[in-house]
Amino acid sequence: MISLAGRDIMHSWGKFVFTGLGLGLLIGITLSMAGIYRGMVDDAKVLLDGSGADLWVVQKDTLGPYAEPSSIYDDVWRGLRGMPGVEEAANITYLTMPVGTRDGAVRAMVTGIAPGGPGTPGWPPHLVAGRPITRGHYEAVADVASGLTLGESIQIRRHTYTVVGLTRRMVSSGGDPMVFIPLKDAQEAQFLKDNDAIREQRRRTAENPAFQRPGVPGLLEAISASQGANPYVNAVLVRVKAGHDPEEVAAAIRRWKRLTVYTRYQMEDILIGKLIATSSRQIFLFLVILSVVSSAIVAFIIYTLTMGKIREIAVLKLIGTKNHTIVGLIMKQALALGLIGFVVGKISATLLMAPIFPKYVLLLPLDSALCLAIVMAICLLSSTVAIRIALLVDPAEAIGG
Repeated sequence: MISLAGRDIMHSWGKFVFTGLGLGLLIGITLSMAGIYRGMVDDAKVLLDGSGADLWVVQKDTLGPYAEPSSIYDDVWRGLRGMPGVEEAANITYLTMPVGTRDGAVRAMVTGIAPGGPGTPGWPPHLVAGRPITRGHYEAVADVASGLTLGESIQIRRHTYTVVGLTRRMVSSGGDPMVFIPLKDAQEAQFLKDNDAIREQRRRTAENPAFQRPGVPGLLEAISASQGANPYVNAVLVRVKAGHDPEEVAAAIRRWKRLTVYTRYQMEDILIGKLIATSSRQIFLFLVILSVVSSAIVAFIIYTLTMGKIREIAVLKLIGTKNHTIVGLIMKQALALGLIGFVVGKISATLLMAPIFPKYVLLLPLDSALCLAIVMAICLLSSTVAIRIALLVDPAEAIGG
């Protein structure tokens, strides 16, 4: 009786294998969905790790540069640098936009980094090729996920930049590759107006009587001259000195500078708990639906196999086979079907789905082990209908007409 389930599977191996393949594709999609969620969380953590900051100083009463627009003056960092516990402070800007390339355009997070060098908050922590930015204008470092190459020219607003360095796993919380350019260029790009908009603004300013006050010579000219200037950044990244508590330093900045400050823990909660919360609920719902569909498939195929051998089960009962042996036969078939499906799903998720998916898919061994346990449990539960039918079979059917 030990090989009874195996012999029965071999007898209808075609139906069994094709069902296992179909179930495997569903399991592969399930693993991929879990990997997508893990990838979203990892993208958020990589963004925070790559910034090299302990604190994020942003516009008061906003959620910061990643979840909500933030604008503060670009000279705030000077006052922060002199506060107790602050080792380093650097301005930064973020702007998600299409970057023109030789092949069209790529969506990227254009990041403006303050003058300095590797190790300055906001700079990419390491390069895989090329060199860091050394000029104040028109040089860029890009993530390899953007598809850009060393020496390639890219278009950001009106200016052309040369890619001088490449980094890896520097992405936004949404998975967009990051492109680093000098801060002044990024400030200009973030608020740059086209020529028509500038002419219209000058016309409106000239026609506004409020700017024609006597005794204020040169007011209109000063306003027009400053239209292209942008004295704002999105945030100041602060690195805390060793031995100082980031919470205490953040509290001092909030009290004296009247700005909102987030620690690493708080910023991670914003990115994961707020930005991707809706996506995580959607993924969870998909996982539930896929689990229900998988259960239905397993239940149907095991039910079909059982109904196809009602006479054989009756013969087994007639010769004195115990009920637990018949139950074991059905359960082993269900577990074998689940195991085939899991192997196919794991292979398809790892080799087919994850590499071609546009977002980062992180497949963890723990998720795979959990998926295997869930699949086995689903198969066991799905076999209960077939088991009930088998136990109700009358041995007399073995000799019936």
